[in-house]
Amino acid sequence: MKTLHLYLTRQVLATLVMTVAVFTFVMMLVSILKEVLGLLVNRQVDLLTVLQAVLLLVPYVLPFALPMGMLTAALLVFGRFSADNELTAVRASGVSLISLVTPVLLLSVALSGVSALINLQLAPQCRIAYKKLLLDVGAAQVGAFIPEKTYLKDFNTNCIVYVSRVRETNLEDVIVLKLRDDRVESYSRAERGAISFNPSNRVFTVVLNNAHQVFFREDGRLPQPFITETAEFSFTNAAARPERRRTDLSDMTFLQLREELQDLEKRLQSSAPVEKMSTDELRERMRQLKSQKKLDLTLPVRVQLHRQVSFSFACIGFTLVGIPLGIRAHRRETTFGIAVALALVAIYYSFFLLGLSLETRPELAPHLILWAPNFLFQAVGIVLLWRANRGT
Repeated sequence: MKTLHLYLTRQVLATLVMTVAVFTFVMMLVSILKEVLGLLVNRQVDLLTVLQAVLLLVPYVLPFALPMGMLTAALLVFGRFSADNELTAVRASGVSLISLVTPVLLLSVALSGVSALINLQLAPQCRIAYKKLLLDVGAAQVGAFIPEKTYLKDFNTNCIVYVSRVRETNLEDVIVLKLRDDRVESYSRAERGAISFNPSNRVFTVVLNNAHQVFFREDGRLPQPFITETAEFSFTNAAARPERRRTDLSDMTFLQLREELQDLEKRLQSSAPVEKMSTDELRERMRQLKSQKKLDLTLPVRVQLHRQVSFSFACIGFTLVGIPLGIRAHRRETTFGIAVALALVAIYYSFFLLGLSLETRPELAPHLILWAPNFLFQAVGIVLLWRANRGT
């Protein structure tokens, strides 16, 4: 029995390493091609920086690759095990399917623990470090610091910027107002422009093409507008400074989300003691609490908390479903196993996308929707495994 367990575990582990490597590479390829590889080709970064960015991406995509790899490994290994009649030989020797797959189930539990460690702590930290790395080398989308159709006054006290449309580093319909002593000193407008970022001094530079400019005179005389082929403006933005940027909820660790939730709950609490409130004040306070509960300002934080925890159990559900499906498929083809795995993964992740999209709808309980695929896959997997153990 020990020899049989070792044989099956080695087969699953070998296939798991291969499939996880493939899925990790495929998921990382999009980010690498979009944000990193172009910089390397243009010689804006060196190979060491690209390697560092790739290593920081691995923990971020690994929680997605591990369940997919475990599901594909279970489908492929047990499909071959059944197609080669090895399962029939094992059953003829008096070994039940449950006792046969026990090491694989324990392996899925261990992988869930690894996924929990990555989801709750390592992946958010690496994601933040990855974004900071891109920002430091100028690879971040500098246009992300300029919202569209908004007059920005936080660059500095002497400049107001308006951009109608932002496409990466290209700007459309740009207006720049330079101020002096609370009055407009100059007005510049262009249909096209570009923005760049210098990570060394964290300075943004906006270049306007064929800009219409007007410089207002202090003596009140009418200004004379003229067209400049290129007009350049340099300024800083506090949002680009790492110490001033607020971390997104999706990039927070589990402990940071807990602190954020506690902080929000404290803010929603009244500072006045209940025993010192009058009847009218108490009624007003109850009305406010009901209104806050309806809005549920803490729901997005709780959704992210449940997402991190529930997603860590994906390996168990995928393994429970993958083993009986692989046996029932009774096929050796790798393409068939990958196709079934992708279909099941699409069903599983659709629940997460639905839950995250409803994070402002407390009446639909989006944090419970995130647990639905775990309960569904584990329940279906247990039933299928029980039926496969009975030979039905």
